[in-house]
This record gives sequence, C-alpha cells and structure tokens, in this order.
Amino acid sequence: MSVRLLPDYLVNQIAAGEVVEHGASVVKETVENALDAGADQIIIDVVDGGRTLINVVDNGSGMNKEDLANSIMRHATSKLPDDNLMHINFMGFRGEALPSIASVSDMEIDTCNGTDSNGWHLDCNTGDIRPSDWQSGTRIRVQNLFAKTPARLKFLRSDRAEMMAVLDVVKRLAMARGDVGFILNNKWRFPKDQPLMERIAAVMGDDVIGRMHAVDATSGSTTGMKLTGYISDPTLRRASSVDQYLFVNGRPVKDKVLVGALRAAYMDVMHAREFPLCVLYLTLPPEHVDVNVSPTKNDVHFLEPTHVRSFIIKSLRDVLAQTMNQNNVSLAPVAHDDKMSFTGPIVSRPHFSTYTGVVRQPSSGQQELFCTQTNSKNEVPKSSSLESVENVFNIQPLGRVVGQIANKYIIAATADSLVVIDQHAAHERITYEKMRNHTIKVQPLLTPIVVHLRNEDINAVLTIVEELRESGLVIDSFGDDAIAIFEKPSDWDMDWPAALHDIADEVREYGHSSIMKEKLHLKLANHACHHSVRAGQKLNYEQMDALLRDIEKTEHGGECNHGRPVYKFIPLTEVDSWFERA
Repeated sequence: MSVRLLPDYLVNQIAAGEVVEHGASVVKETVENALDAGADQIIIDVVDGGRTLINVVDNGSGMNKEDLANSIMRHATSKLPDDNLMHINFMGFRGEALPSIASVSDMEIDTCNGTDSNGWHLDCNTGDIRPSDWQSGTRIRVQNLFAKTPARLKFLRSDRAEMMAVLDVVKRLAMARGDVGFILNNKWRFPKDQPLMERIAAVMGDDVIGRMHAVDATSGSTTGMKLTGYISDPTLRRASSVDQYLFVNGRPVKDKVLVGALRAAYMDVMHAREFPLCVLYLTLPPEHVDVNVSPTKNDVHFLEPTHVRSFIIKSLRDVLAQTMNQNNVSLAPVAHDDKMSFTGPIVSRPHFSTYTGVVRQPSSGQQELFCTQTNSKNEVPKSSSLESVENVFNIQPLGRVVGQIANKYIIAATADSLVVIDQHAAHERITYEKMRNHTIKVQPLLTPIVVHLRNEDINAVLTIVEELRESGLVIDSFGDDAIAIFEKPSDWDMDWPAALHDIADEVREYGHSSIMKEKLHLKLANHACHHSVRAGQKLNYEQMDALLRDIEKTEHGGECNHGRPVYKFIPLTEVDSWFERA
C-alpha cells in the first residue's frame, strides 16, 4: 500500500480527538481565544451540555476579513510573533482549536475589529465570508457538536455531567482572570474586577469566608519565582481536589509537581485522603517552564521541578505555621476581669506524660516506633496548694479546668470565654509532635534485602540516598543491576521492590520522591492515634490541666494531625445571648 497525504478535513478530525473531548473543551478553547483578544466581558451560553449549542460572545479586539479566513486554517495563529516557544505570553498558541472544532461541528463566526466599516460572518462549513452587521468583538457559535463524527457522540456523558464540566472550566478561567467578567447561561455570574476573595467565595462557597489565608512569597534564587493566592485552614477541606485552583503564569493547570507540593505542605495537619482548598498563582520566567506539552495545554514541564516544589512547600508551610499560631491561643496571660469567677481546684502544671493511666503504653510484644525517654517511676505528682486569690485571673491561655463532659471533652474557662477541648485530639497532636522530633528506630539487617532494578531506576534512587536515610532507609548499589537495603525502619513491613520502583519513577519525573516521608507521616499519625488518651477515658483535674498546658506550647496545637480542631472558644457574650441577658 502506497504512502499518501491525508486530506485536510481528516487531519483536522484527528487533531480534534486531542483538542475537543467534549463541550467543555470547546468552551475552554473559545474563551481562551477571547481572553487573548483582550476581552474583559465574556458571555457563554450552553444548551444540552454543549451537544446542541455553545455560543461565546466577547468584547475583544475582533478580526478583519483576512484574519477571519486564516483563523480556521490549521496551525494559523497570531500568538507567536517571534516563533519562540519558550516565550509564550498567551493562553493559546498552537493554532489547532478553531479548525479542530470546525471539523466536528457546525461552526459560525461573527467578528468586527472596529476598523472595518462593517463586521464579517464566516460559515466554517463552506468557508464563505460575507459582510455582517456585527459591531464589535467576536461571537463563535458551535452547533451539533460531533455531528460530523457520530462515533464520538457515544462517549459524551449525560447533559448534566457535561454541563458540570463546562462550569468547572468557566470557574477556573474566572479564577485565572479576576479582571474579566464572565456570565454562563445567565445563571453563573462573575463580575468584572471582582475582589479575589469575593470571587473565591462565589466559586467555592460561602464556607470559605474567614477561613482562607493569603500567600505572598518570592524565591530568593535567580529563578525569580513568586507565589501568591490563598490556602485554606487545615479544618477546611474537601473529599476531592475539586476546589484546588492552580495557575502557572496565569494559565490554569493540573500539574503533578504543584499538586504534590500542596499535599506535602499539609502532610502534618490533614488526613492523606482529604484535600485542602487553594487558589495559587505561580509566576516564573517563561523560559523556566514549558507549556507546549499537550494539545489541551493543561500540563506543564518545569526546568527545575525540585526547586519549584521546595519553594512551594516552604511558602505554604510558613503560611500554615503563622495561621495556626494565630488560630492557637496567645501564650500571654489573660488580663484580670472581675466579671468572671471559677469553681474547681486550681492546680500546678506538671508535665502531662508523667501521669499513670493517661498515656497509653504499647501492648505486650509491640515494638516502639521511636526512641523516647520515659519516667521510670511513673508517679502521679500531688496537686499544689491553691493559688492566692489575687492571682486567680492570671490564668493560662486555654483557661482553667472546670470539668469533663462524657469523659470526652474538657471544659475550661478564661476571663471572657468558655473553652471546649477534645482530649483525644489534643493528646494526639502532642504525641505526634513529640514522636516527630525523635530519632526513628532502624533495624540493621544481617542479610541485606536485594532488589533488582533497571539501570536507570538504580541511578534515580541513588540520587536521593541521604533523603532516604532521613526516613530510616539505608541503601547502596549492589552490583550493576540491584540495590541492597542494609537498614530499614524497625517495624516497617513493605513490598520493598515495589516501593523502590515507585521511588525511582517519582525521582525520574520530578527529581525527588515523597513516598518514604508520606509512609513515615502515616506511621506517625497511626502511632499517635493509638498511643493517646481516648475519648471516653476519665481524667482527673491534674491530668486535664497538664494536657491543656502542653497543648498550649505544642506546635500546630489548634488542630490534630488529621486537621480536626482541638479546641473551641465560646465567648461569654454568646452564652449571655442564650439566656437573653443584655
């Protein structure tokens, strides 16, 4: 069979399979074109999830007759003036979208650039261009999506599901450009120049108000990276990544490096199966990122992914630490207030971990995961004498213990609030932070575990030997085709060949691996959970007071390591309102 050139219409339909997956793809490509044309108001109408009609109207610069004719030619674009793919300053640049859409639908374009005496209308089925009364900007009208390729229709989901995909695209573009107004089906509205926090609430829901925290960080390196936006409290999370909005140089992306960095930043304060909310804008020189990775332009490649990841993790952890310190109580004593009085004994603050029956000890035969120091006497200190009356109100930040409810919650009081403390969550955070700061117990192996790998996998794993050692894994090469494990964390039973394969894959793709650190975090979290005070365990006053004093000085003390709150303040003014007191 001889080699032949495929006809243009077939080439366009093949390309459409990569560019146009469903109605949301059409909306994305046409709206991005509108943004590149300088539009600041875009109106989108979608019928039947895009199957029947997609109509996009913008007030951008429009096109003259010649540009309109070229717009549906394959690889025709106005967005690479110097032919440099490493300096792309537009949303689109490949010149594939409009010819691909036209090849699988009935598409018409109306446009006017404001210079010609009239507008122009293009019928993409015939290629005919005629004058029109369109006055400014551009309208792209797409009907009967995939009518020309009926086999593709069966891959479309229900109209409702397709509409939700369209809405997600519009939300992401609206988050990318707060200076532009968007209207979808006259129902979802994002006003022009809407303040970012208002737009975040409009996109994510009102529950984000007051629970998102600003990020503004600049790298000190020559790369000139800048990270801005908002991230959520650890106590505000979702069951999926639906409310994670990530942008690189203004482009919405779904990048594994960014997602991995976000997950790593929240590792100590949120469960691995939960997702924080975020709107993050990463800016870096165009030559440090390649956006020409896929036809959909959702993926990017970084020149230095390890530096990008480290910068993002540090920036987010700094914000989380500052935020959680603000959310936690101040360590300064509460001022004297004669309106408040207390009942119950006032006790000294002995260290919580010295109490019998409070810290759960490992069961018989169970190995300790970490090297810790314990009190061999394990004695219960006696209560100190009551403080003098004049010092009664010089109380600690979490207040003075009043009692315990259902052997689950500790009730304390400050000068102006009641405080409810989850005893298990509090001790879980204390235990987690103490374990995190201790040395991991490692188990030297009499017979090394030998894992055979490909040469490229061996080279990848050996580049992070010191990083793995920090997690208790000591390895070295073993001949030309294997790695030997000489030491491992003492109670870790893992499929080491599979783990090293996964580590190698991550290193080759991102230049680093977080697998061992994530395993360590899960071990820490599990250990802390099972070695902490349980809900339903009765505590005496000294034990409750010591727990409060310890959580006050514990890093991230306001949340447990799963992201749940440790304590809540109830202002006395709110209590007064319950009882209709002025």
